[in-house]
Amino acid sequence: MNAANNKILLVTPPYHSGIPEISGRWLPLGLVYLAGAAREAGVEAEIYDAMATGDGYPEIERHLRESAPRYVATGAMTATVNDAVRVLATAKALDPAAVTILGGIHPSFMYREILAEGGGVDYVVIGEGEQTLTRLLQTLEQGGDPAGVPGLAYRDGDGTKVTPAAPLIEDLDALAPAWDLVDWPLYSYFVIPDSRFAAIGTSRGCCHDCAFCSQQQFWRKAWRARDPLKVAQEVALLHRRYGVNAILITDEHPTRDAARWERLLDALIEEALPVHLILETRAEDVLRDRDIFWKYAKAGVVHISLGIESADRQLLARLGKEQAADAAAEALAIIHAHGIVSEASFVVGFPDETPESVRATLKTAQRYNPDNANFFALTPWPYGGMPELAPLIREKDYARFNFIDPVLEPETMTLKELQGAINDCYRRFYMGKMLEVMTMKDTFRRGYLVRATKLIMSSSFVIGKLNPWGGGR
Repeated sequence: MNAANNKILLVTPPYHSGIPEISGRWLPLGLVYLAGAAREAGVEAEIYDAMATGDGYPEIERHLRESAPRYVATGAMTATVNDAVRVLATAKALDPAAVTILGGIHPSFMYREILAEGGGVDYVVIGEGEQTLTRLLQTLEQGGDPAGVPGLAYRDGDGTKVTPAAPLIEDLDALAPAWDLVDWPLYSYFVIPDSRFAAIGTSRGCCHDCAFCSQQQFWRKAWRARDPLKVAQEVALLHRRYGVNAILITDEHPTRDAARWERLLDALIEEALPVHLILETRAEDVLRDRDIFWKYAKAGVVHISLGIESADRQLLARLGKEQAADAAAEALAIIHAHGIVSEASFVVGFPDETPESVRATLKTAQRYNPDNANFFALTPWPYGGMPELAPLIREKDYARFNFIDPVLEPETMTLKELQGAINDCYRRFYMGKMLEVMTMKDTFRRGYLVRATKLIMSSSFVIGKLNPWGGGR
């Protein structure tokens, strides 16, 4: 590598958990925004999505040599942090003069651990990254002192230097995503034939107190939204300039402001674009919008995910999840009535979990009857809101902190037994859905779900997990 040029290479770590890859290749929206932030600093940017290309470390090393960047940056959540650090260490080994930068949720809280381990990380960006990256690059390009850049952590002698917290970005519409740097043919949502798949953010943050979630910590329990007209214009640009026809809305809570959300739906309806939208929201918001839900469908929404977690009121209270009784069932009925595909998530693996309680969660999922169901293993983050669960964590490898592999061992079940119970939930839920899907009168939902089921059942990862005679770890 030759770190003399004025370039930043933004890399996704080559982490694969086996589940997200089944339905599509997902655009790394954070890197698109960070590339725009680098340009603000006058630094050339390149996006290298090693996760989507399926590249391993030999290919990453070769790409680093060919790109020869002065700066190498990546982001990480807990499951991907090991690979993210390894990518930066690889860059450092090739060229010790290269400047390496790590950001994301996990590093924002665990920066002392990361920096204490040495390796290849020069700077950790704490919190929201765009403005901090711009100022850091400007400072380094001018030979300045990074101590004056808010939102950083880095090694300082034998200790760690932490600069004052950076303020949250006030105007999200002022950010300039570098859409022209995206390798668009890489991204497809496999459930929709011939799709070109993008991701957009219409807001950032969450004001709720779910104990198992890291988002409200990262965003400081704040919620900020973009101008709905500008969001609709961005959707139009992605479709007309880049051929995008499927978009994931990445917001933690896009529908929080009812009036603003309806304005966005109206603006999308006005654009009349053949674009399919996928989003996550809360059951209460679906109920709130029941009289205008036709606008969801007309605006292009085809898939809605709900975090139901459980029907047990006491359990929801322990999770900090506020949800009215039967709200989930009503919300799913509204979603289905408008021809939109539903997805619901449930959490298992609590300290007092038993095989019987896992089966009760499955029965809840079957009673609510979403089109798709996920049964996630409770995963306490190493920096998170459930420290009392730490003594029950048996798995120390961060790569397993992915909601798929259990890391917390219940008092009366082993990790292997819990994994088997989760596998059984998936097997029984989807086997029970097959006849309903095949006889569904709604042709769009039927085709969508048939394609999704074929993708799931052809996945070697899923086959290994669901095989009752082996495969699960």
